Amino acid sequence: MENRGFIQDKLEIKFLILYIADRLIEPVPYDVILDLAMCDSGVGYFDFSECLTDLVRTEHLSCSEGGLYTITEKGRRNSAICESSLPYSVRLRCDRNLAACNRRLRRKSQVRTSCRQRPNGVYTVRLSLDDDMGSVLDLSLMVPREDMAKALTERFQKAPERLYSQMMDILLDDGQPEKSGK
Repeated sequence: MENRGFIQDKLEIKFLILYIADRLIEPVPYDVILDLAMCDSGVGYFDFSECLTDLVRTEHLSCSEGGLYTITEKGRRNSAICESSLPYSVRLRCDRNLAACNRRLRRKSQVRTSCRQRPNGVYTVRLSLDDDMGSVLDLSLMVPREDMAKALTERFQKAPERLYSQMMDILLDDGQPEKSGK
């Protein structure tokens, strides 16, 4: 079948991978880079895999023991030089996908939960919410059962701002009934 994408060869796939890696806000696993690179039908899975491996081998990218990829200074320099070689429409699509990916990564780093069992059998759930300025909320709760702990962490991850807002309302309520303007 004929290649109908704008990306035509492995060199352009490498340029695309470097373009992507240079704009990610944190190291990511293989599948995230793959998903972002598939923004053009000219990128095939096997060519992508080979190009990614080559970029790690040539030290344009590094791969941690945990399988997270990040761009190196060498890769950053070469990305800046070569990015104009990528078709404009590919860069636009890639930028849109990168913006969404970076929002998810930022959100994931700002909303954190953990759950650990204490020696007495109960669980401690820790819920944390950060913003660009630092910590907004850091709450530890004791719960008697593991299923309750998991439910708390899942619900917090879905709507941490709601919990923060409700806690602020409760804590700032002076307990006095509201006076009507009559």
